[in-house]
Amino acid sequence: MKKALQTMILTVFVVLITSTFGYAEFSAVGADNFPYFHLGALIVGGMIIISLKQKYNKIYLTEAVGSFALYTVLVALFTAPVVDALRTMVG
Repeated sequence: MKKALQTMILTVFVVLITSTFGYAEFSAVGADNFPYFHLGALIVGGMIIISLKQKYNKIYLTEAVGSFALYTVLVALFTAPVVDALRTMVG
């Protein structure tokens, strides 16, 4: 029961973070330049982390949540609005 509950909590976290990423990118760049590849990479990465959590009992919930949060930050760093903001800060 504990394993199923932790997997459900992780699934809810992945869905919420992925939807927040999608909403933020849609509001930042609009529908014309939406980063579908980044969203797909985020979905696939979330599914992999969920499947690893479900398969291996020794992965803690906080480790899985933290690794997905860091992965989300990594994916968000390579989107067009963040790259443009970094370009203007540096240049």
